[in-house]
Amino acid sequence: MSVQAIVFDLDGVLIDSEPVWEEVRRGFVADHGGRWLPDTQERLMGMSTDEWADYIASDLVDGLTGEDVAYEVIDRMSQHYGKGLPVLPGAEEAVRRMAGYRPLGLASSSPCILIDLVLGKLGVAGLFHATVSTEEVERGKPAPDGYLTIAARMEAAGRDCVAIEDSGNGLRSAHAAGMTVIAVPRPAHPVAADALALAAHVAGHLNEVTPELVQAIHR
Repeated sequence: MSVQAIVFDLDGVLIDSEPVWEEVRRGFVADHGGRWLPDTQERLMGMSTDEWADYIASDLVDGLTGEDVAYEVIDRMSQHYGKGLPVLPGAEEAVRRMAGYRPLGLASSSPCILIDLVLGKLGVAGLFHATVSTEEVERGKPAPDGYLTIAARMEAAGRDCVAIEDSGNGLRSAHAAGMTVIAVPRPAHPVAADALALAAHVAGHLNEVTPELVQAIHR
């Protein structure tokens, strides 16, 4: 089968948001007298909203519910993005280039409110046929739930989709959903070798994400 859809991740692919998430969550934990653990950032990457909020509430701070944590952290993120987006080089161009080739979807661990905010500020919201937040599914990345859901919303089988991901959990998630995966890893967050091996192509820059590449790697 030919490629039916291109699915982008958001954090770490279109925007350099992981440092922002870490700064905001660290600040939240510190403000509430909590403790940030050495493996906390790695553990949080790919978690759904409920998962990371419950983790922070149960493991890092005392006296708060997961709902309390999610509300305040997401509000802080919204304020941060309102001041300016950390857009990655080539992101808007990659979205527009691939939108001219196949329908676009987005599968992100960010909550819906931040997905809508980011795509709106980037001016590309209308190019995406569907979006999915892992807050809408049972399990976050590395489980395949988000990618399976976006494929269903786009009326495509996982095997007929190509995903663009940056993190180990994201690569595992898209691959588990049966998708061909292009990895665009971020130097600040090295990807484990076993996860990187799941990618059909490892790109050094979003400029490499082209229809020609997709046609070459999709089987």
